[in-house]
Amino acid sequence: MKSQEEELSEQQGEDFKPDSPWNQALLASTAPLIENISQTQLQQISPAALAYVGDAVYELYVRIFYLLPLQRLDPYHRLVVAQVRAETQALHLRSLTPYLRASELEIVRRGRNAATGRPKRVDPDIYQQATSLEALIGYLYLTDFPRLAELLQKIHLEKEE
Repeated sequence: MKSQEEELSEQQGEDFKPDSPWNQALLASTAPLIENISQTQLQQISPAALAYVGDAVYELYVRIFYLLPLQRLDPYHRLVVAQVRAETQALHLRSLTPYLRASELEIVRRGRNAATGRPKRVDPDIYQQATSLEALIGYLYLTDFPRLAELLQKIHLEKEE
């Protein structure tokens, strides 16, 4: 029997689609905001703040992923919550690590070190990994959206409940 991590790794071969409707819509709606952030300002953003942005971007991505096929709100909510849990985010980070560039690994390291407080139900290592993923997503959202889209498409989200 394969572990969840092994299954995630095997299913990452999907082609990157930079022109997907999600990518185009998100770029069009937020590009003016991002363009106003200077390189100096970007370097001053803390890893915790990057994780704050990354958490929102990741949850939006997951919500849009599960939007179709249409379903009742309760099953939809359960699918989304299962993916935005710290444990699942930690799995996703581990599955993405082989694909990360040196600069992205540095953001992951900084994000891990920024994870100080945590919910009582979550192991500190898991929480640090989840925060690292969120910091990476926030950083790439602000600096390299096509790269973010490429990495998000490597994350395997289950369509079935």
